[in-house]
Amino acid sequence: MTQDELKALVGQAALKYVVPGEIVGVGTGSTVNKFIDALATMKDQIKGAVSSSEASTVRLKALGIPVFDSNEVESLSVYIDGADEIDHQGHMVKGGGAALTREKIVAAQSQQFVCIADESKLVDALGNFPLPVEVIPMATARVMRQFAAMGGSAVVRVKDGQPLVTDNGQHIVDVKGLKITNPVAFENTVSQWPGVVTVGVFALQKAQVCLLGTSTGVKTLNF
Repeated sequence: MTQDELKALVGQAALKYVVPGEIVGVGTGSTVNKFIDALATMKDQIKGAVSSSEASTVRLKALGIPVFDSNEVESLSVYIDGADEIDHQGHMVKGGGAALTREKIVAAQSQQFVCIADESKLVDALGNFPLPVEVIPMATARVMRQFAAMGGSAVVRVKDGQPLVTDNGQHIVDVKGLKITNPVAFENTVSQWPGVVTVGVFALQKAQVCLLGTSTGVKTLNF
């Protein structure tokens, strides 16, 4: 199966975690786009969605799925999103699509995080994928120096020759060369650095379930 077919497979499999009559948390990215397409087949059974990005909001609305502001919803039964990396405990690296802050907000108001990914995303330790960190622009250089002191190599993410601007009006720093052996401690530490909006380690809001697309079908991992 192609990677695209694996994404469609896990997107379809995630439908069984959607609670009829409720609002579902929806993430961002190419795998989630497959889930959104699948969700459209049962849109009459749900109230709508809370979305973690402008791109997902546009896709949901185009398919006739109502989108609620996160402030309008006290709690979500499930949040379904992808990952750039996920380890065997359900800790993830996210933010390849630059939506990590809103993704972490929606994950925090959800009772269950279901990660949908293909098997290439499963790793023994986080850190091979460049770690995204959303930063306030005036703190960029100092945050990059702090990562250098940890042994990392940080660059500002660029789009069309200019620093990428997130949905929140901030920049993204991508950090290579880290081995994140204690994701909870790492997330707690970097989150305290002045100027860091969100670090792309999802350890405090980790996945409880991962639907992993493999060549033999969907494998369910429970954490």
